Amino acid sequence: MINKIKELEKSALLLEPQASQRTELLSKIIKYSENFLENIYSLPSYNFTEGKGISLLDSPISDEPEDINKLLQLLKDNVDTPGLNPASRGHLGYIPGGGIYHSALADFLADVTNRYAGVFFASPGAVRMENMLTSWMTELIGYPATSAGNLTSGGSIANLSAIVSARDAFNLKAKDFERTVIYMTSQAHHSIDKAIRIAGLGECIHKFIPVDENYRMLPAQLQKTITEDRKAGLNPWLVIAAAGTTDVGAVDPLEEIGAISKANNLWFHIDGAYGAFFILTYLCKDILKGLSSSDSIIMDPHKSLFLPYGSGAVLVKDKLKLLESNHYQANYMQDAMNSKDELSPADLSPELSKHFRGLRLWLPLKLLGVKPFRDALEEKVLLTRYFYERMKEIDGFEVGPYPDLSVATYRYIPKQGDVNNFNAKLVQAVQQDGRLFISSTMLDGKFTLRLAVLSFRTHIDTIDQLIEILQEKIKILTNS
Repeated sequence: MINKIKELEKSALLLEPQASQRTELLSKIIKYSENFLENIYSLPSYNFTEGKGISLLDSPISDEPEDINKLLQLLKDNVDTPGLNPASRGHLGYIPGGGIYHSALADFLADVTNRYAGVFFASPGAVRMENMLTSWMTELIGYPATSAGNLTSGGSIANLSAIVSARDAFNLKAKDFERTVIYMTSQAHHSIDKAIRIAGLGECIHKFIPVDENYRMLPAQLQKTITEDRKAGLNPWLVIAAAGTTDVGAVDPLEEIGAISKANNLWFHIDGAYGAFFILTYLCKDILKGLSSSDSIIMDPHKSLFLPYGSGAVLVKDKLKLLESNHYQANYMQDAMNSKDELSPADLSPELSKHFRGLRLWLPLKLLGVKPFRDALEEKVLLTRYFYERMKEIDGFEVGPYPDLSVATYRYIPKQGDVNNFNAKLVQAVQQDGRLFISSTMLDGKFTLRLAVLSFRTHIDTIDQLIEILQEKIKILTNS
C-alpha cells in the first residue's frame, strides 16, 4: 500500500507546480492578456464566425497533458474570437459586464489564497470585508444599521434571496398562495418571474400595474388595485419596482410606491441590478429618491461598478429577515457556530461553498477610490443624453422616452415599407458589421432599437461612431 501511495503522490504533485513552472505559465498568461488589452479598442464588438467555437471540441478532456501555447490558441480561436465581446467599448446592446483590470488582479489573489468567505470562523477577515462592502451599499441607499446584505453571483440569485425573505417574513404557506398577490409592471425583468417560480410561489396571483408613457409604474393604479384586491378577499403581499428597467432604463416612482407599500403593509422590493449604483452620481440622485423606502433591493457591481461577471448583491432592511430564511445548523460545523462577531454569508444566502467575491470589489475601490466610478457613471448618463439629442436632430429617427439613466430607445422610420422589418434589418446590419454592437426589443408592438451605455471603455468617440454606422447602414438598406 505504501508503494502505491507514493506512486500516486508522485502523480498528484503535478498539481503543485514549482516556482519556475509558475513563472513560465504566468508569463504566458500575462502575455496573452496584455495582447488582448492592448488591442481591445480595435477588436470587433461582435464577430460572426463559421465554426462558432466548434473546434474546441476537437481537443477533448483526457488523461494526457497539453502545452499551454496550444491551449491559449484554442482559447483565442474558439472562445475569445467568436460572438459578443463584452469587454469591448462598442458593447452598446445589453447591459454589459465590466471587467476592470483591478478586479482581475483581486480574483487572481482570491483564487491563489482560496479563502473560504462563507463562514466567519473559517476566514474572519474575508467575511469582515464582504460585510463591510454590503454595509457600504446599505449606507449608499439609506438603509439603517439594522440591515444586512450578501454578495451574490448576480441579480438572479439576489432577487431569489429577497423574494424568499419576503415570503418567510409574511409566513406564507402553500395554502395561501392562490389568494396572495404580487404587483409589478410588464417591464419587470424575467429573473423576477424565475425567482418567484423557484421560490415555490408560481401559484401566486400576478397583477401587472399599468405604466405611463415613460414605462414607469403608475402609483395611483397600484393603490387602486391593492384596495380592490383587499375588498375581493385577496391577500396583497409583494410590490416589485425597478430602479432601471432592462428595456428602456426606466426608474419607477420609488418614493410614492414605497409609501403605498408601507401604508398597506406590503413588502416592497426594488430590482436595482442595473440602476441602483447610479445613486453615486449627482445627476441621478433625485430620480432614484426612494431607494431607502424599500424592504429589500438588489444591485449588481458587475453592471454599474464595472466589475467582472459574477458580482451581485442583495440588501434587506431587516437583517433578521434575511438571516431567518437562510441560516442553518450542521453537526460537522459545530466549531464554526460559536462566533457572534459577524454574520456569516453562508447564513445570509443559499450558498454554502462560496468564492471570495468581496476582494474583486474591495481592491479597486481601495486602489482608485469611489470618485472614478462616480465620474464614469455620470459620463455614461451624459453620453446617453448626447445620443438621444443627436437622434432627435437626424431626419428619419424616432426616439423613445427621455433616458432616466444610461439606456435610450430609438428607431428609424423609412419613407416606405414596413417600419418593424426595416429596423430588424438595421440592427442585424450593425451586428454583422461587428465594429459596434446594439440590440433591440419590442415596445407596444414596435420593433425598437436600444442603446445601453455602461462599458467603462465607452466614450464620446464610440457614440459618434455608432451614429455614423447607423446612417451608413440606413443608406445601404434604403438603396438596396
